[in-house]
Amino acid sequence: MAGIEEEIRRRLAEALAPSRLEVVNESALHAGHAGDDGSGESHFRVTVESAAFAGLGRVARQRLVNAALADLLAGPVHALALRCLAPGEDG
Repeated sequence: MAGIEEEIRRRLAEALAPSRLEVVNESALHAGHAGDDGSGESHFRVTVESAAFAGLGRVARQRLVNAALADLLAGPVHALALRCLAPGEDG
């Protein structure tokens, strides 16, 4: 598997065809904290803008992202901060 950050990008691009996708690895900010496995790829902040989110509430949007990343969230990814926007929303 590619690095976790690259895998997150690939999966979200495939699942949601985003018009905007930002994936920030924040693992270094959590070094030594709970969930830090020493890999340097355990904590991420994601902003994704996708037409797939139009008409959906926050929880439904996050569920779409979580479904695309399910096995990563069950394994190497300890924390995932999400900002899910539909096109034209402030963000």
